[in-house]
Amino acid sequence: MTAADPAAPPQNILSIQSWVSYGHVGNAAAVFPLQRLGFEVWAIHTVQFSNHTGYGAWTGTVFPPEHVAQIIDGIEARGALPSCGAVLSGYMGSEGTVDAVVGAVRRVRAANPEALYCCDPVMGDVGRGVFVRPELPDLIRERAVPEADLVTPNQFELELLTGRTVKTLADALEAARALRERLREGGPRIVVVTSLVRDDAPADVIETLAVTGEGAWLCRTPLLPLDPPRNGTGDAISALFFGHYLQTGDAGEALSLSMSALYALLELTHQAGTREIQLVAAQDEYARPSRVFPAERVG
Repeated sequence: MTAADPAAPPQNILSIQSWVSYGHVGNAAAVFPLQRLGFEVWAIHTVQFSNHTGYGAWTGTVFPPEHVAQIIDGIEARGALPSCGAVLSGYMGSEGTVDAVVGAVRRVRAANPEALYCCDPVMGDVGRGVFVRPELPDLIRERAVPEADLVTPNQFELELLTGRTVKTLADALEAARALRERLREGGPRIVVVTSLVRDDAPADVIETLAVTGEGAWLCRTPLLPLDPPRNGTGDAISALFFGHYLQTGDAGEALSLSMSALYALLELTHQAGTREIQLVAAQDEYARPSRVFPAERVG
């Protein structure tokens, strides 16, 4: 990994996601890993809940879409937007929030044309199906994805965004390449497919695939018996991959480092037997994972 210059100011990332006070999803899963990688994170919360909705009950507030623009107004008034190098977004619960996120990305790019946008298109998952409003997949596909430089769908979301069924590695590569064509022209156009489970993979593994214009890389880690699956892992891997990519400029290296860090996080969670991911306990793994899983070039 390329070492950061300790004398240089940290890179600034704007992260627009949900927030929970108990546990780790959304910004509560993404901000701390990025900070441990050395980034300054400007967090904008789209909701503030007591806990993630996987428990079936929660308290808190969904903020109106105008909230995002108001926070951007205040940051802009400080003269800070030109120093914002990246935008990360996660769960977007309404049409208004999609438009607010896209508006924020455009405002950052107006101040800093080099800024990159990573969109985690949170819409659903295998087993749960679509868990957002029925109009959201089309809105994310039509409005957010074309603004993005990187997207990080899980396998279910990749199928939803492309209308393709993914059963094999060839299927995954074709779908990811089709999605790449919808990303912003002029950017790196990177598609990262998480939670990839395919018919032609070894048993008891979980994979993540990164597809760029230069090639494709696959990283495989053991499948831990976490039942139910832990919430927040998708938010964490999106943040970790984006952070490592911003530091290295190398999708293969970023994939290896981020997946290795995520595995360590999940292994600690499994050992602890907790419902919530052990985000703080795993903090030393984010920048320098103790066990590194290589990314294999597959295309």
